[in-house]
Amino acid sequence: MNQATDHSHIPDWGVDLDPARRPAVPMERTPPRLEGVHWDRPAQQPHTVEVLHSIERPGITPVFGTSVPPSGLSGWIRRRAFRRSESDLRHWMLLLLADRVNVAEGLVEDVQRSPRARAAAFGVAGAALAVWMLRRRRRA
Repeated sequence: MNQATDHSHIPDWGVDLDPARRPAVPMERTPPRLEGVHWDRPAQQPHTVEVLHSIERPGITPVFGTSVPPSGLSGWIRRRAFRRSESDLRHWMLLLLADRVNVAEGLVEDVQRSPRARAAAFGVAGAALAVWMLRRRRRA
C-alpha cells in the first residue's frame, strides 16, 4: 500500500521539485518593463458596417475588418453564434455552419451575375438530373 505513494525507487523522480532546478523557472518571471516605452490606444475606427464581437468583451477592438459584413442567411447564423460564449461549442459550430452557408450564397451570386457560371451550373444540374434518372430507372 505504501509502495503506491512512494516513488523514490524511480530514478530522477521529483528532480524538478526544487524551483532552482527547474529549467522553466527563469521564464516564469515577469520580464521587467522597458524604460521610455509608451503605448497610446489607437483611435476608434468609425462604424460603417455591422461588426460582430464576443460577448466576453465589453466592446469592439479599435481597428477591425469591414470587407465582408454579415449578410443573408450566413449573417443571421453568425449573429446567433455571437450570442453565445466562446467557450460554448455551439458558438464555433454555428460559425462553421455560417461559413458553409456563405460559400453556397457566393455560388448562387456567381450564377446570378455571370453567364458562364450560369451555363456551368445548368450543365452540372443537368448531369446530376441525368444520373439521378438513370439510377432510378435501374432500380425499377
